[in-house]
Amino acid sequence: MKIALMDSGIGLLPAAAAVRRLRPDADLVLSWDPDGMPWGPRTPEDITQRALDVAEAAAAHRPDVLIVACNTASVHSLPALRARLEPGIPVIGTVPAIKPAAAGGGHVAIWATPATTGSAYQRGLIERFAAKATVTEVACPGLADAVHHADEAAVDAAIASAAARTPDDVTTLVLGCTNYELVAERIRAAVQQPGRPPLELHGSAGAVAAQALRRIGAEPAPDAVADTTLTVLLSGRESTLPDTALSYAEGRFLRAVSPVR
Repeated sequence: MKIALMDSGIGLLPAAAAVRRLRPDADLVLSWDPDGMPWGPRTPEDITQRALDVAEAAAAHRPDVLIVACNTASVHSLPALRARLEPGIPVIGTVPAIKPAAAGGGHVAIWATPATTGSAYQRGLIERFAAKATVTEVACPGLADAVHHADEAAVDAAIASAAARTPDDVTTLVLGCTNYELVAERIRAAVQQPGRPPLELHGSAGAVAAQALRRIGAEPAPDAVADTTLTVLLSGRESTLPDTALSYAEGRFLRAVSPVR
């Protein structure tokens, strides 16, 4: 079994780690675009072209399924990706976890890139799954880029800015960009209010990994053992996990479990 994941940057690491935990016997292909990221400020047409290039680099390795581990690409490019690759390679998009977040009640904040915040795609999810909830959309300019480059000062500044624009009574926060899951606990610490119940965070990595397995008829097998491979593609070039990826626990986990070769 071979599972590919694509993103503009290292935001694919949480989903890749989730896949690895569910199926440690699966070969992984990680394809991202350091030459073109961040995708958020680009036009929808440019995002789609870069997403197609990254997806086709992954598809050349003949995966059984491709996970689009990127909210921005899922918002703007999913139809084009499916038209290009399916039915040969099923394409799984990433949906912000608005439905489970709203189900718990309370005030929900959605942190996302400027390209996703306010998009018709995200607004449609809010209307469909959170119409009865109080929802605040919070754009987080610069946060995805800072996480990708493991720029600690820039990460702190972007989180602080977004936290200052998040209402104090928020009880649940949706991480609407896959990069944000890499700094989830730093986000929690910035938003959590003293004396209030623990802030609930909702990411998408676990759900999208499980959906990919379901799509190809595979069951979770966390105890499976195999000699697996990890292929890394940086704007189409075969490489190794960069130091920035290894700054995060998910990157170190992937390298330890399945060395790049």
